[in-house]
Amino acid sequence: MKHAKTATQNACKLCNPLGACLAFRGIENCVPFLHGSQGCATYIRRYLISHYKEPIDIASSNFHEETAVFGGSHNLKIGLKNVSKQYNPEVIGIATTCLSETIGDDVPMIIREYKQEFKNGSPMPIMIHASTPSYMGSHIDGFHAAVRATVKTLAEKGAREKLINIFPNMVSPADIRYLKEILEDFKVPYMLLPDYSQTMDGGPWGEYHRIPPGGTPASAIAMAGSAIASIEFGSTLEASKSAAGYLEEAFGVSRYHMTLPIGIKKSDKFFTLLETLTQQERPEKYDDERRRLIDAYADGHKYVFEQKVIIYGEEDLVVGMTAFLSEIGITPVLCASGGKSGMLRKSIKELIPNMEELGIKVREGVDFVDIEDEAKLLKPDFLIGNSKGYTMSRKNNIPLIRLGFPIHDRFGGQRMHHLGYRGTQELFDRIVNTVIEQRQNASSIGYTYM
Repeated sequence: MKHAKTATQNACKLCNPLGACLAFRGIENCVPFLHGSQGCATYIRRYLISHYKEPIDIASSNFHEETAVFGGSHNLKIGLKNVSKQYNPEVIGIATTCLSETIGDDVPMIIREYKQEFKNGSPMPIMIHASTPSYMGSHIDGFHAAVRATVKTLAEKGAREKLINIFPNMVSPADIRYLKEILEDFKVPYMLLPDYSQTMDGGPWGEYHRIPPGGTPASAIAMAGSAIASIEFGSTLEASKSAAGYLEEAFGVSRYHMTLPIGIKKSDKFFTLLETLTQQERPEKYDDERRRLIDAYADGHKYVFEQKVIIYGEEDLVVGMTAFLSEIGITPVLCASGGKSGMLRKSIKELIPNMEELGIKVREGVDFVDIEDEAKLLKPDFLIGNSKGYTMSRKNNIPLIRLGFPIHDRFGGQRMHHLGYRGTQELFDRIVNTVIEQRQNASSIGYTYM
């Protein structure tokens, strides 16, 4: 169903540089820097702090009217100088905004000029530039642009090492910690980028840290060109836009591109790939996790079978969740995203060849007005997605299972697991309990045993 409108209303996506700032936050001793207005930095800080419940500094070149006319070169240079002096970072991650892109600022040239003008014999921070105008793509595009730019800037060619690169996509800090645990249990050296598992979900401090501890060291990223393989999660991510794609093209590092490992089948694929690359069997504890998950599927099947759901969010998350939902007997009657990769339908069709027969609709480039229009026709049992869908959920009395980013109206979004057997177990429990709670609330008797 198409809604008669000429503009986006309540977009099912966020701005491009937001994703870049999060990715830069996953580099050790790095300050995210926006080349644009102060309002952009403030908006992004507000969104990230609300979800992750951690302080985050984002520097800005502080555009104003004069800058918009005559260019932002002076502002960017002064901003870089101030950040270098006040934060003493090892890395500055520079992301552009709509205004600086629209007026055509040549950021790489400005960075070269800055290095010439301000060199004084002492080491300068490494400067990484990602082009991230908000009028193109979404926050996930900015995220991938920043990761690719980081690898392009830092990775070096060297003798092949028994090292695996992991590019996990925009997942939760809890998911990143789980991936690191898996890799350490396989006893394989790895480079995971970005790693904001501590910088965006750390412990309390005795005193304020302008740059929090944690993140992937620049020295580790430099080794990425020597790895035997790169594992990259993301069904809709093209090689030309990905970090693993660049490493394969520039250094011959094999790229293994796969759907987010949500559900048994996709998690099996991930673990099997690790076994192949490391020539080791998976540790027994992951077989135990898998067995418990299968047992949970059997126990909970009677509650979830033939339920209908609308899933929305980043395209790769939608694809990963669709694979999982189809595995447990739930029909995703609408798979929706604000992204416009052109790959969403193809990716879901590969997972569910008979999607048309099952009545599964796929829509990309939509907003929440579009999704709500579809919900009125499709009448799903519940919704799965981020907090931005709450108004639609409340208005239409459809339960919402919160997932992905942002989650502003619940606590602990940064600690939600999604990946592997452990993450799937948590997701399955949440879905089953949502169905049970809905049935209890709808019952005139109020059963205490379901």
